[in-house]
Amino acid sequence: MEKKIPRKIHIIGSVGSGKTTLARSLSARMDAPFYELDNVVWIRADAGDIRRDDEAIVALLQQIVQSESWVSEGAHYHHWVRPALEEADLILFLSPSYLTRCRQIVKRFIKQKLGIEQANYKPTFDMLIKMFKWNHSYEREGKRKIAAMLTPYTDKVIVVQSGKQALAQFRNQS
Repeated sequence: MEKKIPRKIHIIGSVGSGKTTLARSLSARMDAPFYELDNVVWIRADAGDIRRDDEAIVALLQQIVQSESWVSEGAHYHHWVRPALEEADLILFLSPSYLTRCRQIVKRFIKQKLGIEQANYKPTFDMLIKMFKWNHSYEREGKRKIAAMLTPYTDKVIVVQSGKQALAQFRNQS
């Protein structure tokens, strides 16, 4: 039986888990576009981000997942994410330790403040605090909610601790 090479991949995990870095890497390997779900939810504007309504989010996500190949990533576990889960050939649940995520949040913040890395948001101290709160909330309840949401898709979910481990899994899938 021939292995199906994944052409549609969704990456889910907490802030600071390495989703965007992994998505960029897989996107380049697959020669496929990647999408940050934050940019599906938010219209980026100089005066401040504007949240799309749920109907617009669903329509935009539907447009993305109907394309031939893609990599999507996000921490979101809301009902509107289901089309990405349903259409994905492979779902990578990135789940590094709490302390690893904390280190990565600080490292990213420093790189953004130094101009080494770009962000879709203004890297303020307030945003850094929010990221730590989101990370803590993920540890408390988000991880469990994501695991429950992924239950119907267990045949295509791989839980990994790092991007390196995910890339190794991807090579095994393709």
